[in-house]
Amino acid sequence: MNEQFQDLLASIEPVDMSRAVAIQARLDDLTKPRGSLGRLEEIALQYALARGPGKPVLNKKKVFCFAGDHGVAAEGVSAYPAEVTPQMVYNMLEEGAAINVLAGLAGADLDVVDMGVNHDFPDRSRLRKYKVRHGSSNIAAGPAMSTDEAVRSIMAGAGLAREAGEQGYDLLATGEMGIANTTPATALYASLLDLPPETITGRGTGIDDATLARKTAVIRRALAVNADVSVSPLEKLAALGGFEIAGICGLILGAAAVRIPVVVDGFISSAAAVAAMQLSFGVSDYLFFSHLSNEQGHGAVMSRIGARPILDLDLRLGEGTGAALAMQVIEASVRIYNDMATFGSANVSEKKS
Repeated sequence: MNEQFQDLLASIEPVDMSRAVAIQARLDDLTKPRGSLGRLEEIALQYALARGPGKPVLNKKKVFCFAGDHGVAAEGVSAYPAEVTPQMVYNMLEEGAAINVLAGLAGADLDVVDMGVNHDFPDRSRLRKYKVRHGSSNIAAGPAMSTDEAVRSIMAGAGLAREAGEQGYDLLATGEMGIANTTPATALYASLLDLPPETITGRGTGIDDATLARKTAVIRRALAVNADVSVSPLEKLAALGGFEIAGICGLILGAAAVRIPVVVDGFISSAAAVAAMQLSFGVSDYLFFSHLSNEQGHGAVMSRIGARPILDLDLRLGEGTGAALAMQVIEASVRIYNDMATFGSANVSEKKS
């Protein structure tokens, strides 16, 4: 499987920036003052570059919500018990979660992916079973996963992206469900981006001051305990991440390999995206960061990687909710690019020079 993983990384190519001139020329020729649609024009340019030559198409959309449990929950770092992870998966399968509502509004399909939930689900429509193990190990005591388990998780996500491409999906989005997963995500940021845990550790699902202090200490301990086995980006993902985080990383890598843009959700999904960006330089060309999370530290992370999220709505739910909302903005941008009249076609006079 390691050979397949290396082949996946080798297959990812940056976008052809030579096409940017022609794409920008069409945007400038649309019947509006140049640049007047602001970031919609930037988004259209990025999307068109990612999709490659020809008219950019955006018809089919899908959200993948990856789920997994975390051994570090035993350290008391979350306001909710670990049993909530499978309960919320069932809620999604019953169409009762926020992501169901917002994915439906965006016209996006939703698959829930069991990467490592501590529960055995019966077969259900829209439930994808890729369980590696019944929850990751406690990062405060050692690695969350072996590198082989991390690669297995990555390749599962990459396979879902390839399948989506074969099924004609044009835009994918990430989401996650996993009690305590802001803790491994924060540890990953600290390690991958050399950020101090004290400045990026947040309240997750709403923990109090005492729990926040304990959570910060747990993250510091995890970084120290795993220092010797956290050298490369893959090793850091294995040691400090989780099965659903690695699965999201794989979805991003797999989508980039087949030139499908991915809308990254909030704090947890962005950790997977940062790992993917460090595993493959070309990945960032295919990523849209959907929203600035209300979770402390997300702004510092976005600043460090030079990303500008599309929305800022104080969201901190996860599930893919912010990504589903941002999908609609991206679709609006592509519609503008494809359907709006140009000055020449509409016989509208351009600005006087």
